[in-house]
Amino acid sequence: MYRGQKTLPLFSSVVKNVASPNIEIKKLVYIYLIHHAEQEPDLALLSINTIQKSLSDTNPQVRALALRTMSGIRVPVISQIVSLAIRKGAGDMSPYVRRAAALAIPKCYRLDPSQLPQLLEYLSTLLGDKQYYVAGAAVTAFMTVCPDRIDLIHKHYRNLVRMLVDMDEWSQLSTLRLMTVYARKCFPRRTRTVKNKERPAELQDFYGEASEAGPEREQVTVLDPDLELLLKSIKPLLQSRNSGVVVAVARCYSAIGTPSYTKAAIGPLVALLRGAQDIQQVALYNIVSICLSCPADFVKYATHFLVRATDTQPVWELKLEVLTLIFPHAPRHIKSLILNELEHFSRGSDKLLVREAVRAIGRCAQADSATAPRCLRLLLSQITSLDGILAAESLTVIRHLIQQDPTAHVATVIRLAKNLDSATDPQARATIIWLVGEFSGLGGADNIAADVLRILLKDFASEPEIAKRQIVLLGAKVYLHYVNRQIEESQAGRPQFPQPQAEFDQGQEPFQPSPPATGSNRPKILEEDDHPIAKLWRYLLLLVRYDTSYDLRDRTRLYKSLLSVPQLATLMLLAPKPAPQAPSPSETRRGYTLGSAALVLAGGGGVHGLRGYEDLPEWVEEGKEPDPRLRDAEGADRYGEKRVVPAAEVLDAAAASRASPSSVGAESKAVKAANGIGEKSLDDWLAEEESDEEDSGSVEGEEEEEEEEEDDDDDENEEEESDEESSDEEEDESEEESEENAKLIRPA
Repeated sequence: MYRGQKTLPLFSSVVKNVASPNIEIKKLVYIYLIHHAEQEPDLALLSINTIQKSLSDTNPQVRALALRTMSGIRVPVISQIVSLAIRKGAGDMSPYVRRAAALAIPKCYRLDPSQLPQLLEYLSTLLGDKQYYVAGAAVTAFMTVCPDRIDLIHKHYRNLVRMLVDMDEWSQLSTLRLMTVYARKCFPRRTRTVKNKERPAELQDFYGEASEAGPEREQVTVLDPDLELLLKSIKPLLQSRNSGVVVAVARCYSAIGTPSYTKAAIGPLVALLRGAQDIQQVALYNIVSICLSCPADFVKYATHFLVRATDTQPVWELKLEVLTLIFPHAPRHIKSLILNELEHFSRGSDKLLVREAVRAIGRCAQADSATAPRCLRLLLSQITSLDGILAAESLTVIRHLIQQDPTAHVATVIRLAKNLDSATDPQARATIIWLVGEFSGLGGADNIAADVLRILLKDFASEPEIAKRQIVLLGAKVYLHYVNRQIEESQAGRPQFPQPQAEFDQGQEPFQPSPPATGSNRPKILEEDDHPIAKLWRYLLLLVRYDTSYDLRDRTRLYKSLLSVPQLATLMLLAPKPAPQAPSPSETRRGYTLGSAALVLAGGGGVHGLRGYEDLPEWVEEGKEPDPRLRDAEGADRYGEKRVVPAAEVLDAAAASRASPSSVGAESKAVKAANGIGEKSLDDWLAEEESDEEDSGSVEGEEEEEEEEEDDDDDENEEEESDEESSDEEEDESEEESEENAKLIRPA
């Protein structure tokens, strides 16, 4: 069957062996039956009676195997029979059979959803099972059948939390996912303001500072006791051998815990990088997701993220991303180590690795301005490289750094302009030309932009199209700056007139605006202007008119029309541009749940049609959470089961009562209170009577002596008065005990 051969024609002959007493043959028949039952439903029904009889077998393994097989036969007709089998298995004495019943519930639900009410009853019973491997399977079934029925979990919450450490790995994954959702829906997020621990407590309220939250006060998350019980119980799971369990605990800590718990999960997550490459990749996605919110906690693990020669492309991409995230929070020697690594990889032979290393250098420079000069020197050494990809990426990053502080990088732009002759990559040339155009307004007429434009126009026809677009833009900016300078010079000779309202107040005639400037005060028309910049712009327009690219011709006509209105052209071409930011590539994955497939596959800002992703619910509002008393199980205290008195304590109490007959009554009461059940024997009652008579006799003698002493001497000390009071109390107690014993003995 597993070789792909046709075994369906043998169905009737194989199914006849379902009643074989040999358990190995029975297993093989069950496997065959599950595989082919959908294709031969009528013949499969013939074996149901035999399988039902196996549910009453003396061997629990046979009973569990029969239940598993019956639920695996996907024939809707037998859904009620499967439900009855699950009911019988849920009450079985063997936990192995009860576990099989729990795992059969989702199969029965998929077979016939109308059986849900009965299945919920079985599921509620199995969730409260005392065996951890039965409760774990029940949680797995719960997450498949009815994950929204949180009301079924309340009374089993604490038991499930305690058993979580002992469950198998698959059950741990299901239970952790359930508890994360349960905590969001049942425990509101509470915070309170506390005083700074650095200040003495007696001085904090001296000036009334307690009423105002200042720098000396901080917000602290207040955890519910049940939530704190969960967070502490799952901490040992960080040492699990299963990487999925470690990621699930980290997800639980980051979703419902505090930063201290999240910090505790960072070390175990980094330890997953010692595993196989596929595990490394998934672990790195989760590490990057946590590192986006708390990068400082990963600084001490910086050496674990150095790229190795055996790393695959997704692995080293994520490692470089982690290095750039922790770079601004690292000490000086770690920063130097990271930059040395990135410089080494930027000079490698792998083009993809070179590109990512250069981009990483740029992100490091933007994140820490103190290291920006060193990063800029590293990038400037790459622009003369024969590798066009390296030069283009370096210039793109340099452009981003220059735009952070343009006035401080004028010399850098001049140096880049000198490298135009050696820069052969079209993208690199276009980037340098654009930077020269952005700095064309600095220095007035002494700017190098006009001279660079003159040099570029000599070989304009052989330039790539992407460089031609930037040359046209450079020419438009150079000419616009020239026109603006003309306008400023023409307006500089105009007289300054007072305000019209001031003239009117002084009794003068109202101000009449002067006509527009004419003659020498008006900017010259392009065709009439003999200035070298105007000639360069006319020559550029002539070159573009005969270019083969219609897109370039259209752009040039647009610039020409725009420059006819200098004010509008200034707003369009010379507007200040914001400094570009280079966010981390995983910013698009921010917000996805740790351990989910969407976190790995959701690159580019979307899930790309993936279905089934469900985000965690929001925290329940305070006041709308379920009553905490729902989590109090019957017969159990708040955080533990009902105490069972050991037999040793009962025996010790009985031995003590025999050793001191005078205190039989008191000891018997202690034994009865310890046991919670049981009654006194006849010997105990008789022994109590004798002790009561002796006590009463001694009390009467003491009373007579006290009366005689009172007649002889009325001035006794305070000690005798205290003895009298104690004797009276003992008399009252003895009389009450004798009356109770008499009432109990009379019916007998």
